[in-house]
Order: sequence, then C-alpha cells, then structure tokens
Amino acid sequence: MPTSAFHTPWRVILSPAARGAWNMAIDEAILEAAGRGEVPPTLRLYAWAPACLSLGYAQPFDDVDTDALQAHGWDIVRRPTGGRAILHVDELTYAICGPYDHPLLQGGVLESYRRISEALLDALRILGLPAEASPDPQAAPGNDPKGPVCFEVPSNYEITVHGQKLIGSAQARRQSGVLQHGSLPLHGDLTRITQVLRFATSNARQRAADRLLQRATTVERVLGGHISWDQAAQAFMVAFGERFPLKVGDLTPAEQARAKVIQREKYANPAWTETRHGRKR
Repeated sequence: MPTSAFHTPWRVILSPAARGAWNMAIDEAILEAAGRGEVPPTLRLYAWAPACLSLGYAQPFDDVDTDALQAHGWDIVRRPTGGRAILHVDELTYAICGPYDHPLLQGGVLESYRRISEALLDALRILGLPAEASPDPQAAPGNDPKGPVCFEVPSNYEITVHGQKLIGSAQARRQSGVLQHGSLPLHGDLTRITQVLRFATSNARQRAADRLLQRATTVERVLGGHISWDQAAQAFMVAFGERFPLKVGDLTPAEQARAKVIQREKYANPAWTETRHGRKR
C-alpha cells in the first residue's frame, strides 16, 4: 500500500455502553465493511452494560458457571477471536478493523500485533502508566492457553506495568480483513471473573483469584487514582492520531443493518455461544 495510506483518515467511533452480543456484532459488521473498503479503517472505543463474560472462540462453554452468571445478572457472549474468558466491566475496550494491506495491519499476525501494541503503549504513557511490551516466543496473540481466565496468561507483545498484565488483546483474520480488539481494565476487582467460572473446589477458585491479582492489574491500582473512560478514550485517540489522521464518525446505515442480522443469527444465538470449534456442548 502506498505511503499515502498513512495520511488517509481513519474513522473513530465512540460507542455508548451496550450488551455483549451487540458489541461483538458491531465489531464484525465493521470488519466486513472496512475489509471491503466500503468504510475507512476504523478505531472503535466502547464499553459494556451490563457486565459481560466473553469466551474465546475455541474456549469450552463448560468453563462457565451459568447459575452464578445468571445470579449476578451478567451477560455472556463468545468472541470471534481466540483467548480465554474476560469479564468486561469497568473497562475501555478498543477494536481496530481494516484491510490486510493497510500499513498498520499488513504482514503476519505478530507484525501487525507489534505495531498496534506500540500505539497502545503510547496511549498508556499519556495516562502516566509506565507500560511496556515484549515478544514471548512461547505464546501467540489469541492462542488458547491452559486455564480459563485470559488475564492470567501471557501473550506475544502483551502490555504490562511492573510485570503485571494491563491490556489483553486478540486478533482475528478473515477473508474480509483484520480485527483486533482488547480490554483495558480501568478499576474494580479483577477477581470477580472467578465467581462465574467453574473450578473443581473452592480452594482452586481462590488460588485462581490470587494468581490473577499477582499477574494482572488495573489502571487505578497502578496510578493510585481514578481514570475515567473518557480520559482513557482521549489518550487512545491521541496515540493513534499520531500515526494517521482520525475523524470522529458513526456506523453507516448498512453497518447498523448488518450488525442487527449478525447479532440475531450469531452472537445472541445460544448455538454460537455454546459451541466450540463447531461442536455443541
């Protein structure tokens, strides 16, 4: 792609908090449209309401304690990307969608993952976080490691502060283009996720919660103060805006219509949520 691609404005969408199935449907609708060149490459920043447990594409549904999930009033959705479970609450979520040949996304998975990580690091440093990222030859973005909790495990170019994971990301490559999305926990108790996952014993659940606090952190824990969603979103826009122009926009009517279909047929459909690699529970 010519260098002019760096000067082509990206669309940035600041989405209101929404249910998990709708969030995933929007990401996929944008992926399709951006991959075909019908809309500009897009950076979308969003949140979740109510809290939602998301499973990786190949994660067993049996990892979920559905009774506990229902008792908490939390949603569940299966992501189009790999990895393990994330509880989306008190966070900023980002999604990047574009064609394969865009300079940010071209090349292999690790190449594009590294470029995006550089922008994410800049966003965190704007917020005052001494974040860093380094390749892990034993891991790859979106892989399914052992253990049900995403933030317990390392990945390539994972973003950490003082050795603790701060942003969990995963990437999907489709015929239509590239989608990468990830979560930045702003505040709150990271161990809440263990309340809605299955463990053999209560001691095993407690050990998982302890490991999570050792291996992962939130913006508030690092800074000792509260950062709002709007402040974090502004930092992301500044960091990505240093790489290519950003223009605030919204979904097109075609994307809205397509997202409604995808939500109904896929992400709000138990047949998708409860399926792992094409196999039912």
